[in-house]
Amino acid sequence: MYTQSSANTTVNSVPMEKRIDPSSLEDRTSIWAGYEKEILPPKEPVRVLRNMRHRIFYIYRRLFGLVFFTNFGILIWVALHFKSVNSSHIGLITIGNLFGAILMRQDYVVDAFFVVFTAVPRSWPLWIRRFSARVYHLGGLHSGGGVSGMLWLIFFCVKATLELVHGKGASGATVLVSYIILTLLFGIIVFAHPTLRKKFHNTFEATHRFLGWSAIFLVWVQIICLTDDYRGDKPISTALLHSIPFWLISLATLSIALPWFRLKKVPVTCEKLSNHALRMYFDYTTPGAGSFVRLSDTPMTEWHSFATMPEPGKEGFSVIISKAGDWTAKMIANPPTHIWKRGFPTYGVMRILPMFRRIVLVATGSGIAPCTPAILEGKVPIRVLWTAPDVRETFGDKLVDSILKANPESVIYNTRKHGKPDMVKLTYRMVTEFNAEAVIIISNKTLTDKVVYGMMSRGIPAFGAIWDS
Repeated sequence: MYTQSSANTTVNSVPMEKRIDPSSLEDRTSIWAGYEKEILPPKEPVRVLRNMRHRIFYIYRRLFGLVFFTNFGILIWVALHFKSVNSSHIGLITIGNLFGAILMRQDYVVDAFFVVFTAVPRSWPLWIRRFSARVYHLGGLHSGGGVSGMLWLIFFCVKATLELVHGKGASGATVLVSYIILTLLFGIIVFAHPTLRKKFHNTFEATHRFLGWSAIFLVWVQIICLTDDYRGDKPISTALLHSIPFWLISLATLSIALPWFRLKKVPVTCEKLSNHALRMYFDYTTPGAGSFVRLSDTPMTEWHSFATMPEPGKEGFSVIISKAGDWTAKMIANPPTHIWKRGFPTYGVMRILPMFRRIVLVATGSGIAPCTPAILEGKVPIRVLWTAPDVRETFGDKLVDSILKANPESVIYNTRKHGKPDMVKLTYRMVTEFNAEAVIIISNKTLTDKVVYGMMSRGIPAFGAIWDS
């Protein structure tokens, strides 16, 4: 457990056990001197093919396509046999897709995927490890199931409407509820588009949460109505117990509810690093390295995810909040004494790090936070490249010195002093000099995409968070 005196104390300064001489470990310009003049090897394969592979049909979209086009093929087959299927059959496929979409965002399921895929030994061939490390793209299954579910729901509405018109099959109540659900799903999917989600993030969260909850409630009504339409002489209770959609929606509802069962307001100790960054300490659990936690001061309206920073041999963890919007600015200006957490720490992209023998970690600004646990553990040979303006003034001596002590070869590039570097060239130099197997970058979307593409197109496995779902 952290040794701060109380959970409601804001710590403005932390005494150093032993100050590391920054002149010997920081701002060592000789490490990157002349890198700008180096010529990178050519990108491979030819431009059209590499763009298709790395920018258009990357793993997330391949998973989306696998789910969507499989469903589309089945839908065509069902359409060709339109008269021989009823709305009950189509409803089952619809619920199946929506169930899959919900399940792919459940904390336990996400963690299970990460545990299985990152269990690949480092002795296995690199191509297998590189493929398994893409597990964080599993959001493609989520969005693929959601879009496919809406497509099937459109087909269901058409079939149910025709049955209603001909006086057999689906009832008016079933049709009415189905069209309302379709409208809600359409709203959810529209605001989940990356462009709108980025521009109207709070709206995206609200629609995903409240329209989603409303849709789930109405799906319950729809299933009960549709089961009643096709139950024949069976009692409705018996028909429901033998209905696959009933059990799927039950599991889906439980899946959505589970993180909220763990909703709790927990004490937090805050260390104000600067006017641009805040470090929060928690002791309610000790998460695994490579995870993130969801925090909020208004649990019904907005949530924010932050990488956890457990320290070897200590209970609890910390997170770093840097100024990136109204919410983070509010936290830094007025550090809280308690804050809401939902669910439990869930694995993210940094979980893949132990799969590789030698790795270069690239971080910009507060992106160092997810990297810190792996740096402090020191279980894998790591070379760190951290670019930020005035790291000590922004993030404090304690964090910087802990990183330099654990990894003296870390490269800290002061962008305020040296300007913004060519991150692709600088990263490539570090990879070749360190003989690294892979690169992990934690940064903003633009730079992450640029570095990942720059490495992958030159045959170097590179990984970074995605913003597709």
